[in-house]
This record gives sequence, structure tokens and C-alpha cells, in this order.
Amino acid sequence: MPLTPLTPPLLTAELPGIGGRVRQSPEDFCVEELPIYGPSGRGDHVLFEIEKRGLSTFNDIQRLARALDVPPRLIGSAGLKDAHAVARQWLSVERVTPEAVLAVRIAGVQVLQADRHRNRLKIGHLRGNRFAIRVRDAVADALPRARAILDLLQRRGLPNAYGPQRFGAHRNTHLLGRALLLQDAAAMLHWLVGDPHEDDAPAERRARELADSGDYAAALAAWPHSSPEAERHVLTALAQGHTPEQALRGIPPQLTRLYLGACQAHLFNRLLAPRVAHIERLEAGDLAIKHANGAFFLVEDAAAEQPRADALEISATAPLYSHRVRLAQGLPGERERALLLAEGLALERFRLAGFDLRGDRRPLRVPLSEVAAEEDGAGGVWLRFALPAGAYATNVLAEVTKADQASMGDW
Repeated sequence: MPLTPLTPPLLTAELPGIGGRVRQSPEDFCVEELPIYGPSGRGDHVLFEIEKRGLSTFNDIQRLARALDVPPRLIGSAGLKDAHAVARQWLSVERVTPEAVLAVRIAGVQVLQADRHRNRLKIGHLRGNRFAIRVRDAVADALPRARAILDLLQRRGLPNAYGPQRFGAHRNTHLLGRALLLQDAAAMLHWLVGDPHEDDAPAERRARELADSGDYAAALAAWPHSSPEAERHVLTALAQGHTPEQALRGIPPQLTRLYLGACQAHLFNRLLAPRVAHIERLEAGDLAIKHANGAFFLVEDAAAEQPRADALEISATAPLYSHRVRLAQGLPGERERALLLAEGLALERFRLAGFDLRGDRRPLRVPLSEVAAEEDGAGGVWLRFALPAGAYATNVLAEVTKADQASMGDW
């Protein structure tokens, strides 16, 4: 599986971008969750909306739990929001009253509204997100350029790729996932604690070189203490004489799921890439999705269904592979099976003990709505748009600015 490219080509590659810089301050990036439901007014839970600045979802949940005197596990969220942003987010909590939630005072967090509800908020209970992103220091004719790109994306749909941030700081979590699926401990070790990059910090690069050479004790001694704990744990076990298989068992389950999900994401991107240029076109055998309700159906007569695709009512999909995912038929299905074969994988490889790896079909494109672009009065442009849940704002930014997504953060 190649390390690059991690994302497919741009749909608007023929249109000039606006350049500029993003993410200069939290106020340059605003996101508002669009929930699938609001508070019902009764129940054992409290559903509440917050506005936060400069805090990750993990950090604001920890602070809210302390303020409300409840365990963090009693607070639910529909999704994760970037720490370097002004974000409006919905949360739920048990064992407290709406009045107690509204009375909370925390630096960087403001409770906007709260009321009772019947159930806990869970990941995925989200219709989408509304964004306002400021691009500073854009080119002189940025506004017409931005509007032309956004107009094309609104008409044809935004390619629904996973951004580079999905593949970790070292850009190889998908390769860790593939090694897990193949039960290849040697490859897993290489991608986790080896694989030195030129842009690594000198200490980390030296530690990774030592790990790749098999000198695990020296690699552990050289490994920066600021680096993730999983790598140090594995190196400690190896330095103590444990086998690679034994050492790798110490990786936390949440990281294992992240690696496997990254592999699914990269395989999806591989299937999306050759179809970006004709993103709206259906093929016989496609499993298409109805954007209005998320229902899938087999495309038997592509020409008959194409008008609905042209209207962005339906789109082709590609799999997030698992042992139980439904594959397409015809030429799309042949491509899906050929990719697995080329990677030495099979659907049964995704059946791992202790991990019920969820498979799904993901649309190749998503609708872009509530679109606007306006000058900021200081040589920049505000971009405003809404996306369905699971879609990446960085994909829009990459299309508009023509900048490297890796520099944009996890939006």
C-alpha cells in the first residue's frame, strides 16, 4: 500500500486557487454543529449547547465534568471539535439539572442553552456542521476565484475524501492498520517505531533508525519523552526481550481501532481517486446512496438514474471494507475486489478477534450547502458553507486555496 498520495486529486484542479493562510487564530475558524434533534423537554438527561474557544472536545468535557461534579463518562457528544477554533457543540449529561448546567462558569466555555432529553448524545447523532473560515493574505482577485470554485463544488458535489490528518502525524496509520489485518508483526513494528522521515525531529529520527536496526534499548533511550506513550511502551517491552507479537499486545484498543479505521479510509480514497474527474457519473453496478435518507440501492440502469445524480439527489459510493460490507456489482464491484487482491487482503481479514470492525458504504461526494464567500476587509476572504456529518472542511479549503491539507489541521 503506497504511503502517498493519501488524498485523491482535486475536482477543481483546473481553476486557480486563492492562496493565503488559514488557521492563524481560533476566531478565523468557526464551526457550528447541526444536530439531528433538539431537547425534548423531559427525560433523565440534559441536552445542552456550548460555545468554546481554544479547547478540544476532550478538554471541555473534562472541565465540565469537574464543574458539574460528575464522572466524564456521563457526558456524551455527537462528534469531536477542533481545539483551535470557535466551536458550537451539543453535549449531554446525566444526574444534573438544566439549571445546574446553565449555571456553569468555565474559562473558554459558555453554555448557550440546556433542557431535558430522553437519551444520551452519542457519536453520529449529528446532521452536519456549518463552517465560517477566514483565509488571510489571499491573492488580489481571491473573491471571484473562490466563488467560481465554490459554485462548481455546489453543482457537482464535494469529493468525500479522508484528509491527511486521518492518517496521523507520521502519515502511516493506514499502513499500521494493514499490518494488523495481515498479522504482520515485523511490518507493524517498522511503521510504529521505525520508518524515519527527513522531517522528523532529530531525536525521533535517530530513535526510529535504531529501532529499524533492532537496537530497541538504544531506541528507547533516544526516544523523545514528549512522543506518544504507545511507542515507548512497545520499545520497553522489546528492550526487555519480549517478542514483537507480545510487545504489540500492549497497544491500547482505541489506537488499534484508529489504525484499522485509517486503513479503511485509505482504501476508500484509492477507490475515489480515479472517479474524481467524473464525480457525478453513475455506473451500472454502483451501490448509490440517496442523500435525503441515507438509503442504498443497486444501480441497474445508469442512464435512467443519471438525472437524479446530476441533481445531487443520489451519488455513487465506495466501501469502508469489513468482513460484512456489501460490495458493488459490475465494473465498480470488480474494482473494489481488485483493490483488495492487490493489497493482499480479503474481506475475512477484517474479522479480528476483539474488534467488530464496522463496515459501511460512503458516498464518493457530498452536497455543499449554505455557500457564500465575502471579503474580510483586510486582504482575505471568509468562506461559509455547510457539510454533512463525516465530511471534511479541509477538502473545501484544499479546493479553494490549492494549499496542502496537511497544514490545515483536523477540521
